[in-house]
Amino acid sequence: MTYLTVPVMIIFGIFLLAMVMVGIWTYQETTTFSDFALGGRRLSAPVAALSAGASDMSGWLFLGLPGAVYAAGIGATWIAVGLVIGTYLNWRLVAPRLRTYTEMAGNSVTLSAYLEERFEDGSKVLRTVSATVIVVFFTVYVASALIAGGVLFEEIFGGGFEFALTVFAVVMVVYTFLGGFRAVSVTHSVQATLMFFAALALPLIGIGLLGGFDALGGVLGAKTPALLDMGAEAGFDDGGWETGKPLSGVAVISLLAWGLGYFGQPHILVRFMSIRSTREIPMARRIGVGWVIVVLAGASLVGLVGIAALDEPLENPETVFIALSAQLVNPWVAGILLVAVLAAIKSTADSQLLVSATALTEDFYRAFLNRRASDACLVFVARGTVVAVALVAYAIALSGGAVLDIVAYAWAGFGAAFGPVILLSLYWPRMTRAGAMAGIVTGAVTVVVWKRIDPLLGPLETGVYEMVPGVLVATAAALFFGRFVGRPPLRDWYGPMDNRTPQRMMAG
Repeated sequence: MTYLTVPVMIIFGIFLLAMVMVGIWTYQETTTFSDFALGGRRLSAPVAALSAGASDMSGWLFLGLPGAVYAAGIGATWIAVGLVIGTYLNWRLVAPRLRTYTEMAGNSVTLSAYLEERFEDGSKVLRTVSATVIVVFFTVYVASALIAGGVLFEEIFGGGFEFALTVFAVVMVVYTFLGGFRAVSVTHSVQATLMFFAALALPLIGIGLLGGFDALGGVLGAKTPALLDMGAEAGFDDGGWETGKPLSGVAVISLLAWGLGYFGQPHILVRFMSIRSTREIPMARRIGVGWVIVVLAGASLVGLVGIAALDEPLENPETVFIALSAQLVNPWVAGILLVAVLAAIKSTADSQLLVSATALTEDFYRAFLNRRASDACLVFVARGTVVAVALVAYAIALSGGAVLDIVAYAWAGFGAAFGPVILLSLYWPRMTRAGAMAGIVTGAVTVVVWKRIDPLLGPLETGVYEMVPGVLVATAAALFFGRFVGRPPLRDWYGPMDNRTPQRMMAG
């Protein structure tokens, strides 16, 4: 099915050209490696907030979440509740201290460099392990986003998948290569605005055409009351919906547990590191959390409106946003709405691409090959690694869906590997290098092992999202080894800096 029209093509073309122009515009501002990796730590509160949100949500916002609600009803929105809570706690608990501590840690531009300095690891093992985890998983993450972008282009315009994949990849690489973090963050502001508009406009248009919220509820209730029950999961096949089954406590906890992943996502945490002042974090938190609430609520409503408004049930629930855009609005508006889907996919992929390239440059090239490299040299290497990571991701993406099997639990892997360690590094003075290493390794391994073992248990299968055991095991390991193995850092990380303590910053 294709929705090829001249207006949609024009809007997509303008959007892609604008992204390239941002890269050209920010090229002159990217003169140092700090500029390339963190935008020189000059992001304003609105830009930091919108960039964090845009880099977080990805195409899942307009494909996965509406599709889940379309298939199962509002019981699927527990995941959105968990994400809102996780977003708030991340801004509240992590952002102020991480911004300060990464500056104290030799103005660190990567999480790996921060962890090395925070735990006084002269062996560089901690930096190497954490950077390797970041580069490997994010390269695969970028590949999955390229696949999603290629599929979106193919779904809308038709044509070959390889050509669509190539166009998507080239545009993303060009502006990231030229402008680095600054270009990525500026484009995120535009993309986050598009995502906000799309998440709000499409469901409201659909609800208006149906006759209001009462009419929407009436249609859904007539199909099956389970669609409107937070404690139930409606059954779905291509013929329609049925009563389904109650959601178990384990299912609800697993959906809410997605929020735990925020504390360990490098592409989100780097936005906290880049904000120009801790005094701007309270404003950024309010903007960021408000944005997340609106877009998640809107995306959830898209799924419900799709059930009531579409002429025929969809074979693939994840196309509900695209199908509604084609059916309910004129081609010009549809073009804007569909560009928002592209923006969601791209805003996560470019963040992950940049974090991977920065880790390769800072944590491998400078740490092991050229410690005295100049800023010009580091920027040159960083731009080269952007291209290298993109080429590897592109090659993986051409192989198709096998990548998605790994990426399905990458969020849990990052959350479990880095979340407990980051939190403990910011709040527990006794934390040691051994505790950090134990937390990263056990968290990542537990997620991978749990994902493979739990389905093999047959009647004993728990169905628990791998984030839950991953975070629990990583926290226990970090606490145990942090308490009994090694010495605490000699440096006082909890003293004042420029007359500002982390405790005062938390008061915002």
